[in-house]
Amino acid sequence: MTEENKEINNLSDLSKLNAIEEQSVQSEPKIDSLGRSYATGRRKESTARVWVKRGTGKILINGKDMINYFARPVLQMQLNFVFDIAERKDQFDVVATVKGGGLSGQAGAVRHGLSRALSLFEPDLRKPLKAAGMLTRDSRVVERKKYGRAKARKSFQFSKR
Repeated sequence: MTEENKEINNLSDLSKLNAIEEQSVQSEPKIDSLGRSYATGRRKESTARVWVKRGTGKILINGKDMINYFARPVLQMQLNFVFDIAERKDQFDVVATVKGGGLSGQAGAVRHGLSRALSLFEPDLRKPLKAAGMLTRDSRVVERKKYGRAKARKSFQFSKR
């Protein structure tokens, strides 16, 4: 037996050892040769590919400015909310390509990809983003239509006679 194994007598000793190992293994940023970090985000039927790099806060989605692509302020707020939580307003440039779904799903997909890319760029941001639920993929999708029904749950009008 090694010295490490002799020290572990119960579960609390094991949890202390795991905490020490987690502190020593700090995850390193994943940045490519161009100084960017990449992540994929998904929501409903939409998929977003997101690149993040240091910059002035310019957000491009499918070659258009965020304000032009997502005209509704609610959708713009979703993307800005990530930077508010991370406290990194106007410090990163974002380039994203989005496919599929509608505008709401696309905004959710970009938000998911953006938060994942930020956590890869700066691993210290993972904790606040995780606490806000930004790194979790929203798995809700449209329920399928059933036979004998008008929609997924709606029935045809019932006539007694």
